[in-house]
Amino acid sequence: MADVFINYRTGDGEETAVAIERELTRRFGKGRIFRSGTSIRPGALWDDALLTGVRTSSVLVALIGARWADSPRLLDRDDWVRREILEAFRCAIPVVPVLVGRETKRLRPAALPSALRKLARCQSVRYDSQTAETDLPHLGDVLRERVPALADAEARLRAQQQPQPDATQYSMGAVSGGTAVQARDITGDIGGTVIREAHGTLHTGSGDQHHHAPHLSGDNSSYVAGNQSDGGNRQSFDAPRRRRDDAR
Repeated sequence: MADVFINYRTGDGEETAVAIERELTRRFGKGRIFRSGTSIRPGALWDDALLTGVRTSSVLVALIGARWADSPRLLDRDDWVRREILEAFRCAIPVVPVLVGRETKRLRPAALPSALRKLARCQSVRYDSQTAETDLPHLGDVLRERVPALADAEARLRAQQQPQPDATQYSMGAVSGGTAVQARDITGDIGGTVIREAHGTLHTGSGDQHHHAPHLSGDNSSYVAGNQSDGGNRQSFDAPRRRRDDAR
């Protein structure tokens, strides 16, 4: 059951309906916004789904464009924009008109069919694509105040997005000159670089480094492998460093 039903006319409001649905879903979670283009499942009886969607919602958002009231279809008893709004009124569901665009004026009762004149008395909000970054959050605030379930849903969604107190947090700055791989959890007292279960290219720092292979290079190295009686332990410390061109 959705909390918000978006009422709009096909051909004159899809883009606004999609933008509102996307923002409200991001804020309150999936399944709380009813828009006919995405909420009616294939095979469902669409006319029943529309009326059920209105009846089970907590608020209806009616998208009103600049020429919305001029449409002769509002006089048609079978017009679905009209039917959805009237069904909301019949079920005592609040209707919030959203005036789309800067030029859209508030509805006048005299410009509407008698059955819809109540819509002109409903307090409206404005949405304009040029100021969507403020208009969309404002609309969300209005709906949250009208529908307590939306406030609860938003609080739960935020709690889920917060990191757990014992969760391991990672951060990584800019990496240049190769591939950086971050792998699994690291716990305990760490005094240097610790790498666990890395897959793929791995390199830290400068100089020769070999991982998962029996090879070390550089001054003061120690390598232990195999049966020690066979001479598997090789150590060298404080030996004079030889130049790469074999000069002494």
